[in-house]
Amino acid sequence: MKKFLEEFKAFALRGNVMDMAIGVIIGGAFTTIVTSLTENLINPILGLAGGTDLSGFVLSLGGIELRYGAFLTSVINFLIMALVLFCLLKAVNKLLSIGKKPEAPAAPTTKKCPFCCSEIPIAAVKCAHCASDLPKDET
Repeated sequence: MKKFLEEFKAFALRGNVMDMAIGVIIGGAFTTIVTSLTENLINPILGLAGGTDLSGFVLSLGGIELRYGAFLTSVINFLIMALVLFCLLKAVNKLLSIGKKPEAPAAPTTKKCPFCCSEIPIAAVKCAHCASDLPKDET
């Protein structure tokens, strides 16, 4: 049991788990900000077409109420959240790439046969396509 608790402690206190926990907490708080933005600023502007709020749009079919306004509000919330997270991720990736050296291009592994122009391995001495003997100084 003691070993199990030690392993759990090592797992829970690793950087990745703590970072994820902080991200979930901040994400929850950010969700309320986006919801407030949508409900208090965007919905009244979009709701000028038929009411003060998009969530007030309801379609009644018999005894069923379809609250498509509330659905539109959720879609707007999602789009705003996705846009902000996309921009945030681009900024983080840009910051992480600052100072990194670009990777050197890989050494070529193939060459072209001077006779048939087919791609062949760089170490080949005879072309597999046209059976020509390749010149020794050709690379």
